[in-house]
Amino acid sequence: MKIYSWNMLFRNKELERAFAFILEAEWDIFCLQEVPEEFLEKLRTLPGFIDYRIDAEKIFPSGITRIYTVTLSRYPIQGRGEIPFPDYGDLFSWRTRLFIYLMRPFHFSKLRNRGGLFIDITVHGQLVRVFNLHLILARPAWRLAEFERAMREHDPSRPTIVCGDFNIVESLLMTPLNWFFGGHLSEVFRYREERVRIEQRFATYGLMNVLRGHVTHPFSHSQLDHILVSNSFSIKNAEVLKDRTGSDHCPIRVEVT
Repeated sequence: MKIYSWNMLFRNKELERAFAFILEAEWDIFCLQEVPEEFLEKLRTLPGFIDYRIDAEKIFPSGITRIYTVTLSRYPIQGRGEIPFPDYGDLFSWRTRLFIYLMRPFHFSKLRNRGGLFIDITVHGQLVRVFNLHLILARPAWRLAEFERAMREHDPSRPTIVCGDFNIVESLLMTPLNWFFGGHLSEVFRYREERVRIEQRFATYGLMNVLRGHVTHPFSHSQLDHILVSNSFSIKNAEVLKDRTGSDHCPIRVEVT
C-alpha cells in the first residue's frame, strides 16, 4: 500500500502542476492538507473515493477563506468521522494577537472551524483506519492536546495510519513561534523537547514515525509532515519528495505491506 501526505499550501500558485502530480502518482491513500476550495472540486473528479472536512476557515479583513483536509482512497470508504479542534481565539495573549496582525502580509490570520478527519477502509479483508490531521501552529501543549484528541478515535485492535502536518518545529529558526503563540520562553530554547514528547506518545499508541529525522519543510529545517503506521505494518520504502510543486512543504511517501 502506497501512502502519500502533503500540505499543498492554500495559496499554492501551481495548481495545474499539483493536480498532475496527484493524478500521476501511484497512490492507494493520499492525504492532503490546506486544500484550496476551488482545488477540492478538481480532486472530486479523480478516480477512486474521497472524503474531506474543512481544515480551517482563515479570517482576513477581505473575507473568509476556507481550506480543506482531503483524503483520497483507492479503496471504498466504509466509515468516516471528524475530529473538531478547539477555537483558541479567546486564549491568545496580547503578543499573539499583535503578532498575527503584523504578519498579515505573510497570510497569517485568525482561524476558526478547525478539525481533522478519519476514514475506515478495508484492505485485503482487514479494516484499516486512516487519520488526516493538521495540528495547530501554536504552543506545543496545544499541538499535543490536539493529537491526543484525535487518538480518542484510535482503535489499537485494527491497523492504523496517521498522516498530516503536525507543525512540530525543531530548529531555533522557528521556535520563537512557540513564544509568539503563547508558549513559555523556555520552549524557544528547549526546542527538542517537543519531539521527544510526541515520539513517546507515538510509541504509546503503537505507531512508528517512519520518516523520523527527515526534513520535510526546508525553511524550518524540521519534520513537520508525518506518516505514522501501526507496528503491524512492514515498511518497504519511505521518502521525502524534493519537488514541492508550489508548496512550502515537501510531499512524503511511504510504502507498506
